[in-house]
Amino acid sequence: MRFSVLAAALVGVFAMAAPAQARDICTLIADPATRTVLHEEGDCQTRVTPASTFKVALAVMAYDAGIITSAHEPKLPFRDGYADWGGDSWRRDTDPAMWMENSTVWYSQLLAEMLGAEGLTAYGQKFGYGNADFAGDAGKDNGLERSWISSSLKISPLEQAGFVAALVDGKLPVSQAAMAGAMELVQQGGMSGGWTLQGKTGSAFPRMADGNFDRARGWGWYVGWAEKGNQRLIFVRLAQDEQRHSVSGGLRARDKLLEDWAGLMAGLGGR
Repeated sequence: MRFSVLAAALVGVFAMAAPAQARDICTLIADPATRTVLHEEGDCQTRVTPASTFKVALAVMAYDAGIITSAHEPKLPFRDGYADWGGDSWRRDTDPAMWMENSTVWYSQLLAEMLGAEGLTAYGQKFGYGNADFAGDAGKDNGLERSWISSSLKISPLEQAGFVAALVDGKLPVSQAAMAGAMELVQQGGMSGGWTLQGKTGSAFPRMADGNFDRARGWGWYVGWAEKGNQRLIFVRLAQDEQRHSVSGGLRARDKLLEDWAGLMAGLGGR
């Protein structure tokens, strides 16, 4: 099956160069070289917050803008008042590798501030990254702090796949060095059936009518690519909780995809 929806998501890019726990909203596997969807299950077209999966796109932007220059530069100091609810790993001076590994929100916020709202929007539009809306919460002027976390920026699983396909195929409208640098920051998630999966998790909660977070309905993303020999595939898993959990939805989405991977590959003809 040709994945015309994913191809459409890339037009702008190429023009510019278990029950009671969680349910899987979308599982998508695609071939980045041929732009073909090999497996698509569930609702892969509805946009939701990207949460921390946005860090991959943000890394590309920051590399291309010359803000990030290596896996270890810039190392930025932690200061009182920065977001520190992620624990001790967030309460320390942080470099790009540490940022991606620990999913440190304040480091993302500083990068977003350096890029500015206009820079973020321009890159988001060039990347075909969802709605590319970095305004933040209505009337709160907090786009540089949280537009990608349960706020204005939204992206569908198909659009996530389109972005990752362009990244790994070297087709984003940025330098090759920026794409390579960003890919090197993405963590290995595990191995299954001879495949090595690399990707970024993301977790966030929907907003209720009163603006508070629905902590029993959290989203969990796992987005990235898998390699086996000379084969490479794109994957996207989006799940949503049906009850409150102590472990983040993104980590559980990653672990569940690893459990499912061998079966998914068998369904694709034993890859």
